[in-house]
Amino acid sequence: MTNRSRAEFAPQELAAVLSHYDIGAIKTVEKQLKGSRRSPKVVIDADRGRFLLKRRARGRDHPVKVAFAHAVQLHLLERDFPLPRLIPTANGEDTMVIIDDRLYEMFEFVRGNVYARLPGETHDAGRVLGSFHRLLADYHSDWVPSRLGYHNASIVQTNLHNIPQTVAKDDSVVGHESEMLATVSGLYTSYTTACDRVQEAGFDSWPDQLVHSDWHPGNMLFADERVCAVIDYDSLHVLPAVTDLANGLLQFSIIGGASDPRSWPAELDVERFRLFWAGYNEQFDVPPDRAKVITALMIEALIAEAVAPIAATGSFGRIEGFRFLQMIARKVKWLEQNGPDLMKDLM
Repeated sequence: MTNRSRAEFAPQELAAVLSHYDIGAIKTVEKQLKGSRRSPKVVIDADRGRFLLKRRARGRDHPVKVAFAHAVQLHLLERDFPLPRLIPTANGEDTMVIIDDRLYEMFEFVRGNVYARLPGETHDAGRVLGSFHRLLADYHSDWVPSRLGYHNASIVQTNLHNIPQTVAKDDSVVGHESEMLATVSGLYTSYTTACDRVQEAGFDSWPDQLVHSDWHPGNMLFADERVCAVIDYDSLHVLPAVTDLANGLLQFSIIGGASDPRSWPAELDVERFRLFWAGYNEQFDVPPDRAKVITALMIEALIAEAVAPIAATGSFGRIEGFRFLQMIARKVKWLEQNGPDLMKDLM
């Protein structure tokens, strides 16, 4: 299987997995082409409903970690949080199937729309994140997930250090080597400066709790400008809740563009930023000491997300790494210059 091909279920594999579920006679099975290429998914129409079956990708299929994520989802579901219902196996006791060292899970299929940047959607995405934090503020389990996030992460500095070598042969760099080095150096300085600001505000003394760590539009479905399902729980961490909030504010206010990142605007969508913030604060209060470093955390999150794939492959998806970093640098500069005023209006 090449890196760009999509993993699929073998017919015998699918039959073996479905034999563990009691969903009635199966009418249709349709490939689901969204999400990770390494994790095959099918939508199943059966007598007892419509379901989504997936095989976990390697590296995301540790049974203990999956069991933890399932326990969190069940906890949220009992409290009316919007997420797809896990389908138990026929014995009524398990929420996963393991066959030949591969792990499978089934969910109810939720109909919804992708994020359309509508005001109501943005506000509700913030509100639901606040609800997520409120419902999990006192959640405890025997197994504790990672406490490593994008803040003050040595891997980010390492990735920035490695980028000049991984992008050096790209056509966009040839003749612009000094500019590329200056861009990487500037991002390094911006990241460490933002880290210092957050540390000085007392980050290490802030209470930890379970956070989502991947709150972005692609991980939720909408209907009538409301979140009808949050669909990904693979990145749960234990960190201060404000790290989740900062990333959510970034993801729901960032402005992209066409395939060439040089045309992307530097500024955030301030209205969407404010709507997300307002929705979140309906459910979960943000103490002033944490609110004042929101934009510093956003800078850290923006840089951390951008540099990891570029350090590994020299590109961000199908976008040349150097040009993508130039765009990130412009957005970071905008946040550095406008962040204080942006938060002053909200506090």
